[in-house]
Amino acid sequence: MPKRLGELLIDNKIISKEQLLAGLKCQKDTGVRLGEALLATGAIKDEDIITEFLARQLECEKLSLRDLELDASVVQLIPPDVAFKFNIIAIHKTSRMLTVAISDPKNLFALDAVKFLTGCSVKPVIAATQEIKDAIKLNYAAEDEPIDNVLSDINNEEFEVLAQEKEEEVDDISNAVSDAPVVKLVNHLIMESVKKNASDIHIESYQRVLRCRCRVDGSLIEVSNLPYRLKPSIISRIKIMANLDISEKRLPQDGRIKIKAGVDTIDIRVSCVPTIYGEKVVMRILNASNLVLNIEKLGVPEPGRSHIIETMHAPYGMFLVTGPTGSGKTTTLYSALCMLNQPDVNIMTAEDPVEYNIDGINQVNVSSDIGLTFAAALRSFLRQDPDIILVGEIRDLETAEIAIKAALTGHLVFSTLHTNNSTATIARLVDMGIEPFLVASSVKIIVAQRLVRKICTNCKEPMPKNAAELVKMLGIKSDAADAITIYKGKGCTLCNGSGYKGRCGLYEVLPMTPEIQELIIKRSSPLDVERLAIQQGMKSLRIAAIERLVEGMTTLEEILGASEA
Repeated sequence: MPKRLGELLIDNKIISKEQLLAGLKCQKDTGVRLGEALLATGAIKDEDIITEFLARQLECEKLSLRDLELDASVVQLIPPDVAFKFNIIAIHKTSRMLTVAISDPKNLFALDAVKFLTGCSVKPVIAATQEIKDAIKLNYAAEDEPIDNVLSDINNEEFEVLAQEKEEEVDDISNAVSDAPVVKLVNHLIMESVKKNASDIHIESYQRVLRCRCRVDGSLIEVSNLPYRLKPSIISRIKIMANLDISEKRLPQDGRIKIKAGVDTIDIRVSCVPTIYGEKVVMRILNASNLVLNIEKLGVPEPGRSHIIETMHAPYGMFLVTGPTGSGKTTTLYSALCMLNQPDVNIMTAEDPVEYNIDGINQVNVSSDIGLTFAAALRSFLRQDPDIILVGEIRDLETAEIAIKAALTGHLVFSTLHTNNSTATIARLVDMGIEPFLVASSVKIIVAQRLVRKICTNCKEPMPKNAAELVKMLGIKSDAADAITIYKGKGCTLCNGSGYKGRCGLYEVLPMTPEIQELIIKRSSPLDVERLAIQQGMKSLRIAAIERLVEGMTTLEEILGASEA
């Protein structure tokens, strides 16, 4: 059995046992690979050492990309979003063999994805993480040019002085960030992200690196590495915009920014968190103009859409939406509330936090710091003569009990849970301590959902497929696999080279029929409930994903990711 990386490094006197233990602790706390943890803790200074010993351990060829000229036609065999996601780049092709440089040759999912996308056998060679990132930036469409143009307008000497200022001198930093160049840079970052329909901007501090990334269509894309010397100025500028304390660098802070972008007013939620190398800032962009507030336009297929609309107009009961963070639950709930928002209806919501302000709806920000929890807000709502109540999330037994009580006493209650599918939601409520008969009588419908990226229609093209692979991956019959045409986006200026533009939803709608209620009361397993629901016409998330693939709306990689989530 080959030795582990840590053992190899100790045997060659690169690190000590104490340094390995510190690296393993860092790996456990952060979830990164051991090599990255050893670099982060300072046990190893040069990434090339890690790469060399990884190559020995895995018996894999090591390659330096620093002075290697790559063939653009070979590089483009791997789509840019796959290259960025897995930190992988194609470097050589002979006949049906594609040689790729990757920082983690043990990532079989990445290698299988490249094999499927290119139709070639894949030979991995190991290269340093940063070298691969640099090669990807150099050989794919440059994303950094707009910011680089802004940075070129900034006088370097001016910010060299700022870098020498002590961070405690708040007034000096405050004055510095009001200068036009920093203001222009921060405004540019925000406006470019809005143009790309990004949902989040991440500004991250590492050792001598200040990285900026945007989340577009659910995926993080590296925008630029900003000059490290600008870190205090940029972060302080954002804090000033969000009315935060720029002198507080040891505790997390949250704030809001409101900006005008053309005719749209955009809210930005700002979160600052101290890390070992300085503060990390995440800005959540809440653009109401991008919000679809109509159930009919969400793309829920029949019969699910009819079940949802029927439940929305029920006099009482509970409407639950489930799925992981970022799956569009808030959009679904807001769409339902906006359709029900009439002058004769009293709608009250408890959210953490309120993301979009909607006229005619009474929205409350919960704050556990002052005792205003979901349960406390919900209890007070019942004394406010509500018709419809939205609880941002059912997190505990107390909230669940009050929500169910409200649903059984003449109120329509909307809420969310974090479960993998609709039937698992029933088990989750029972596990919380809710009696099965209460779940069966209060819950009217459960909607499980995911979001997948849509192929860019401007650069959409069919790609070769392997029917046997489809049968294996999707679990469908071979004749059905033969009839499927798989598409991908080649990458163009409209989609920023990613091949994707926008997202669409996958929906699993479980209405509470008498037969389903009977199974719940009998404490049947989620699998039994799912089987019966499918017999009654429910489309599972997996079927919904395959339908999107057959329609040519998304890619195989996206639906596989959604099915695994």
